[in-house]
Amino acid sequence: MAEYKRPKSEAEFKKNFKQKKTLMNDTEAFYESSRCLFCYDAPCIQACPTHIDIPLFIKQIHTDNVTGSAKTIFDANWLGNACGVVCPTGVLCEGACVYNHQDVPPIQIGRLQNYATSTVIDSAKEIFKPAASNGKRVAVIGAGPAGIACACELRTLGYDVDILEAKEKPSGLVFHGVAPYKITNEEALKEITYLQNQLGFIIKYNNAIVSKEQLKDIESNYDAIFLGVGLGKTATLHMEGEDKENVIGAVEFIEELRLKHHKTKVPNKVVVIGGGNTAMDAASESARMGARKTVLAYRKSKEEMGAYGFEYDLAISAGVDSLFNVTPVAIIGNKKVEGVKFAKTEMIDGKLHIKKNDVFIVKCDMVIKATGQAKQGELYDLIDNLEVDRKTRIKVNERTFQTSNPKYFAGGDAINGGAEVVNAAYDGKMAAKGIHQWLYK
Repeated sequence: MAEYKRPKSEAEFKKNFKQKKTLMNDTEAFYESSRCLFCYDAPCIQACPTHIDIPLFIKQIHTDNVTGSAKTIFDANWLGNACGVVCPTGVLCEGACVYNHQDVPPIQIGRLQNYATSTVIDSAKEIFKPAASNGKRVAVIGAGPAGIACACELRTLGYDVDILEAKEKPSGLVFHGVAPYKITNEEALKEITYLQNQLGFIIKYNNAIVSKEQLKDIESNYDAIFLGVGLGKTATLHMEGEDKENVIGAVEFIEELRLKHHKTKVPNKVVVIGGGNTAMDAASESARMGARKTVLAYRKSKEEMGAYGFEYDLAISAGVDSLFNVTPVAIIGNKKVEGVKFAKTEMIDGKLHIKKNDVFIVKCDMVIKATGQAKQGELYDLIDNLEVDRKTRIKVNERTFQTSNPKYFAGGDAINGGAEVVNAAYDGKMAAKGIHQWLYK
């Protein structure tokens, strides 16, 4: 079990957060690409939400056509570089590889994808150009994966595109909310810069939409609007003591860590509440930041966690302890966190029951809530005739991604409530096609 020293410099931070999927060199890529069987039914393609022609891009790598390989990837997925390293490939494309049925390691599709796209990005080779202007303008709200993908696709169709981003940096959760050992800040931003230089979409930063007047102005100046706003802050637990110092949401914690690196303050004892992939990231990050004790607490059993098994294993290998079948009932302490009071739980007839008389306290100096994110309901309320479901997800036409307000289209976490980067990239691209179809019907 790993035990990490508290990083005091950028070099020590990078050592603790070394990349899970390191970049292949030319020899490794040539050898790995030679292993592909080029299956006639290509189950890996079916498993990829963006349906990249995986056998083709692998064959292009093997025949020394790396530029062609990168183009094949980007043609299907505008966030092809980021997805190569942050996607759960072991569950998606690599999980579908036929080698899994032969007790042979699957093709390292994600690393090959990262190799091809990184090679072309680093060379700054031009492989895309915007189409001639068609005279129409589209506003994209949010510079996350869905928004970037939508903007790229629209530029290839001749639209002028402005992305309105509330923060100072692009790429949404790829930059702000993904663990640093999955992708570095530099790599996340480099892909966006490469695409922006080639396709010429404009990103207007620090441009949060907070009023109906702003939206009316956007509506009058653009022919269509794409909503790629993702999710909001960590949802509240409505629990006693939640307002104490050193209680933080997992998304906010991860964002701070990505921006401040070794300057982020993590105390010695941390409790992470939740059982999803974000909880695993937050717990693993706490341990890598030198916390002497990190406890992951989930209200159900290990088997019922939403997190992928490999994410849980990664957290445990970093030195994280876990508690199952427990739920927090109060955060204790004076002004600062001193511990979490838990009650044991059990499932009876498919329902979670809390044993209110069976409680205990885990002492800690910080609580990280990985309990889901709030939706952007306040923004949605500003848009006329925009329908959302009971979980505050925007309703769209599944084929065109058009909302109930015909001028608005949407994709990514705004419509699915929280999925993978690759899902958002697919939504953004398909929404751009929907916009094109609507404006030229």
